[in-house]
Amino acid sequence: MTEETKEFKSGRDALMNILEDVENARDRAEEEKNKTLAIITNFTDGLLFFDKEHFLVLFNPQAERFFNVVHKDVVGLSISALSEVSSLQSLIKILGPDYIKNISRKELTLKENLVLEVSTVSIIREKEEIGALVILHDITREKRIEKMKTEFVTIAAHQLRTPLSAIKWTLKMFLAGDLGKIGKEQEEFLRKTYQSNERMISLVNDLLNVTRIEEGRYVYKPTLVNFEDLVSSVIEFFKEKTKRKKLKIRFKKPKEKIPKIKIDAEKMQIAIQNLFDNAISYTPPGGEIIASLSHNKKEVKFSIKDNGIGISENQKKRIFNKFFRAPDAVKTRTEGSGLGLFIVKNIIEAHKGKVWFESEKDKGSEFSFSLPMRGLPLK
Repeated sequence: MTEETKEFKSGRDALMNILEDVENARDRAEEEKNKTLAIITNFTDGLLFFDKEHFLVLFNPQAERFFNVVHKDVVGLSISALSEVSSLQSLIKILGPDYIKNISRKELTLKENLVLEVSTVSIIREKEEIGALVILHDITREKRIEKMKTEFVTIAAHQLRTPLSAIKWTLKMFLAGDLGKIGKEQEEFLRKTYQSNERMISLVNDLLNVTRIEEGRYVYKPTLVNFEDLVSSVIEFFKEKTKRKKLKIRFKKPKEKIPKIKIDAEKMQIAIQNLFDNAISYTPPGGEIIASLSHNKKEVKFSIKDNGIGISENQKKRIFNKFFRAPDAVKTRTEGSGLGLFIVKNIIEAHKGKVWFESEKDKGSEFSFSLPMRGLPLK
């Protein structure tokens, strides 16, 4: 065998090895692709994938079932073109008309028995964004259970309201002496019972407010209100309680008179009362509470500052959560529903306002909210 023949054979063998390796790599890639497609096809969540030009390139079977659309009718369409597909209009409205927004767990109700949770994820390869994945998670069962729980709480709260009111007025008649003279010891026991009953009534009212918020039934009736007078009335309401606890309350009024603002006075009073109640409850005897009111052309701002127990750093993220009470707060005040700040946040946000706080453990807290001066539209 000549030298040239040997080189040719060697080159041929090398080429065959390369081709074999390429074939094996292609088979492996095809196998991985098939695995990925199988996962996507059988995934219980709906999946949509848009390329970087915002064209739909993937629409899995679960998404087909959710929207009653065949993938071949929509794959290849731009996001703006998809807005013309009637069954997809509600989804595209959430995602954005021209590009995919960053969305995290936004609810989409398609029909009475189908509620989806929409989230988007940017897909990045080698530091370059290649598209966006839309994930549609079916939360119908969770919403149904949540509704049943809410309905149960509403019924239970309404059933408790009537007997608690009857107990309240009976106790009040005893304490007022309308049902005969009572001794000092009896009066003390009755007064403690009356206070406990008042806390129960307050809890029932909080539960009813929360269920109305969650069901979208927390109706707002805006009227033109003098905000300074509203805050003053709340301070007057807590006058006796602060006196008993030997707390000093200061109200820093604005230098210029605030124009009347369109708000729901009843709901806003509840929000301010909850903030005052927290400040009074968690400030030790002899402490000071400072309420302040200011405004500019765009907004009115209310703040309430105390020198109470404060909030630990690791508890701050959960402070507006429903039923949350910080361990330090529970030690200081055993009673409490953990609903007050949840209600405050919902009332302020329903008025298109913002609520926030600053706090340091053992040094006190300052809760603030701002409302747009234009207020709510009058009905």
